[in-house]
This record gives sequence, C-alpha cells and structure tokens, in this order.
Amino acid sequence: MSSTNYKRKPHVVCVPFPAQGHVTPMMRLSKLLHSRGFHVTFVNTDFNHRRLIRSHGHASVAGLPDFRFESIPDGLPPDQRDATQDVPALCDSTRRNCLGPFRLLLQRLVPPVTCVVSDGIMSFAIEAAREIGVPEIQFWTASACSFMGYLHYRELISRGIFPFKGPPN
Repeated sequence: MSSTNYKRKPHVVCVPFPAQGHVTPMMRLSKLLHSRGFHVTFVNTDFNHRRLIRSHGHASVAGLPDFRFESIPDGLPPDQRDATQDVPALCDSTRRNCLGPFRLLLQRLVPPVTCVVSDGIMSFAIEAAREIGVPEIQFWTASACSFMGYLHYRELISRGIFPFKGPPN
C-alpha cells in the first residue's frame, strides 16, 4: 500500500478490556471497521497477547499491513496463568499501568491515529486520545440489559432497592 493510501485511510486503535467477553466483540467491531476501509491497530494487554500466542501461535498476531496487533503492559504477573480471572485486580491493574504505555504506543503508530475505540472499562484510553487530539469512542460490550442496569444503578441505590438487605426470601 502506498503512503498516499495511508494518508486517506482513517486509523482506528481498538482497546478491549482483557477478558473474553470483551475481546471478542471488540475484535468483531475491528474486523467490520477494517472491511469498511479503516487501518486498524488492535491493542491487547501483554498478558492476553502472550496467551493468544501460546494458544494459537505467532501467526495469530501477524496481522496484515493495515490490520495489526500491538500490546501494552498491564501489570499482571506473567507467571500466573489465571490472573485475568480476578476482575477487581484486573481493573485496578489496567487503571494503574496502561496509560503511560498506551500514550507511547499512540505516538509511535504509523499512519497517525485518527480515532480510538476503547472498552467502556478502559478509561485510560479517553485521556490518551484527548492528549493527542483525536476522537475517543467508548464501546460497551455488555448486554443491553446489563447496560441499563449500570445506567440506573444510582437510582436503585437511592430507592433502597440495591444492595439487597438480608437473606433472600
């Protein structure tokens, strides 16, 4: 692909939360964007990137000239095979460890990034996108029912409906 084509193609960076129920929908969205002419960079955490290579081989992250895979440190211990199963620790780790490496990744990508699509949990991507002056879109991978629950969580608390008091009847 010529450098002229790179200049015309929008470059989206997609950042899923490192859990299967989040990575799979983000990958589907990434493939759709790629099929519509976007240059795509799919960003895994180092932990998930290593797992992907271990289970599917290096060819699984080889990518294409206009669809590539990158990874950023997540702070998870590489020797713990089930580290992503502790969701609170995983959320805390990505919040504490991903902004700096992601910021550096965005700066070095070619062609220049024109948009960031991140999982709703990966809030560091909002800050990084703002810093480089590109739009940032939050992609929520939960079901519509779950999303509505999250939206109304404060109302459920204020009405005393949640958290539940005592044992269920």
